Amino acid sequence: MSDLAKIRNIGISAHIDSGKTTLTERILFYTKRIHAIHDVKGKDGVGAKMDSMDLERERGITIQSAATHCFWKGNHINIIDTPGHVDFTIEVERALRVLDGAILVLCGVAGVQSQSLTVDRQMRRYNVPRIAFVNKLDRAGANPLRVKDQLKEKLNLNSVLLQLPIGLEDKFEGIVDLIKMRAFRFYGDNGEDIREGDIPEDMKADAQKYRDIMLDELSLHDDALAEAILEEKVTEELIVKAIRLSTIALKIAPVMMGSAYKNKAVQLLLDGVNAYLPNPGEVENAAVDLDKNEEKIILTSSDKDPLVALAFKLEDGRFGQLSYVRVYQGVLAKGSEIINTRTGKKHKVGRLVRMHSDEQEDIDSSDPGDIVAMFGIDCNSGDTFVDGRVNVAMTSMFVPDAVISLTVTPKDNKAQTNMSKALRRFTKEDPTFRVSADPESGETIIAGMGELHLDVYIERMKREYAAEVVTSPPRVAYRETITRRVDYSYTHKKQTGGSGQYGKIGGFMEPWPEANYVFNDDIVGGIVPREFIPAVDKGFKSMLAKGLLIGAPVVNVAVTLNDGGSHAVDSSDIAFQEAARGAWRETYPKAGPQILEPIMKVSVEGPVEFQGGMTGLLMQRRGLILSTTESDGFAHVDAEVPLSEMFGFSTTLRSATQGKAEFTMEFAKYSAVPSGIGEELVKKFKAEQEKAKK
Repeated sequence: MSDLAKIRNIGISAHIDSGKTTLTERILFYTKRIHAIHDVKGKDGVGAKMDSMDLERERGITIQSAATHCFWKGNHINIIDTPGHVDFTIEVERALRVLDGAILVLCGVAGVQSQSLTVDRQMRRYNVPRIAFVNKLDRAGANPLRVKDQLKEKLNLNSVLLQLPIGLEDKFEGIVDLIKMRAFRFYGDNGEDIREGDIPEDMKADAQKYRDIMLDELSLHDDALAEAILEEKVTEELIVKAIRLSTIALKIAPVMMGSAYKNKAVQLLLDGVNAYLPNPGEVENAAVDLDKNEEKIILTSSDKDPLVALAFKLEDGRFGQLSYVRVYQGVLAKGSEIINTRTGKKHKVGRLVRMHSDEQEDIDSSDPGDIVAMFGIDCNSGDTFVDGRVNVAMTSMFVPDAVISLTVTPKDNKAQTNMSKALRRFTKEDPTFRVSADPESGETIIAGMGELHLDVYIERMKREYAAEVVTSPPRVAYRETITRRVDYSYTHKKQTGGSGQYGKIGGFMEPWPEANYVFNDDIVGGIVPREFIPAVDKGFKSMLAKGLLIGAPVVNVAVTLNDGGSHAVDSSDIAFQEAARGAWRETYPKAGPQILEPIMKVSVEGPVEFQGGMTGLLMQRRGLILSTTESDGFAHVDAEVPLSEMFGFSTTLRSATQGKAEFTMEFAKYSAVPSGIGEELVKKFKAEQEKAKK
């Protein structure tokens, strides 16, 4: 595939249960990549093609993003189907990092949901142009016009309607294309028989109205179209070109619609991908030059230039590590030698494949814009590969902090070995999955994005590595901070025969909400020699890992050094580091230390009759209700709730709503813990320390 204009790299992202995997299944069927359609929770037990893990098929959710590729009307489309659950947000993050365009799938009934906001934020972070696809128009309560308005109100997207539905709910037949001004209906067992016809009489006025709105909006961004409208010479080509340019420039988000489950309008969405989303040559991709102080350079998408490729996802394959790679420029060929710019190691590309979910198709080389996979090359997620002619790195992707942790203990010695292997692999695969050892108890702690995230990894340890583990109750990632400014003055003196240690420092410590830690050097006149100032900074920094209240990391503190003294012989780096540590221990308790807890943004959705119960459950858990909305018999409650109160919430919610409500949560911010709970945490921490000493 050397013709860049014919390549599309797209991701399919959305809130959980909006129909992403079902949509991908239909795309693969219409592009003849699969020969039968299977549903996510289908009765035949096969499961969707893109849900290749047993766990995904059992739970009916996507856990890992899966890559595939297909051809549609002469274009080669690489597709990544991403999870909708917030616990697997890194899968969406790394997919969007390497994609040129995306389909944002929205449920025609629920519209813009909490995870739609997260996905939209991720798309904005990487400037990914998107088409919005309003799915599930066959469901009771579907209203695509309301969803189009929500895109404007909630996501601040300039949504432009390109289609109208013919009927809704159980009467949904097809769609009206506002560009062609024709009606499309879908027949046959799988909607493969598309029939084009005139717009129904009762829809002609509406179609004209919405076409005029579409043209008005597009004319604001495209002068050629604006001129054609004035001269009444509007052509289909002009409209398509205006939509394409405005979408790629992130000025609009075209809105298309259909029902993936009922096999309606998916082919037109594929036409939209070809027509409106960019090819790799139309997107600006930047790297940093490691030889020139990380100077930004723009990559060219040319196969004549030096190779630059990014490994964005890893998997443990049957033949060694499988590294998913996006080629940005140059050619990645089987048998060629490549260099990992992070480690400086050289590797030989033994086997190069194109992925189709969990199947591989061998290839000899891949061109710029391609997404392929390499076997047996040891690297980390986020590593950049070059051919030695340049030394660059792709900019890193955003990795959110873990919010929940568990202690895991292997059941026996065999499980111990297998658990170590599993944890090594999982941390390499997933940057949001962290493993550490408790310095006091020596226990292994795993941390992640939520209960489901850690559940899945514990289950995978058991299935894939035969490692049975016992887990302790979840731990919350608390933080500590200070609430008032306090001056400090501290002298560290030690005489040990021969030269001693002497370091004197003075200054103040204050709360600093803008950053985790800031060190200000206000020394004048050399009262603390310049060479010892970094040692003072290092000493203070070393105290941030464990606060003195409950041993949690300390954040939002600024330390200023403005006074001190030194000794011609006895002053040293060590002496000033110790002075800083002593000053911290003495001053921290006086600075009004407090514990901060992670607050989650929780969105609960369920039938209106359970609205009171859902709100009550959140308030019992110290929740602050932000908003409640009702539409078409469904209630939607948004709240901020401390993470420590959310354990086991899914079970309680299910039993309180006869299993009809669902919730999602994502990290929002850190907030001070109420004093009573803070005292309990301090007491518990002291008791644990006493126990550890014994």
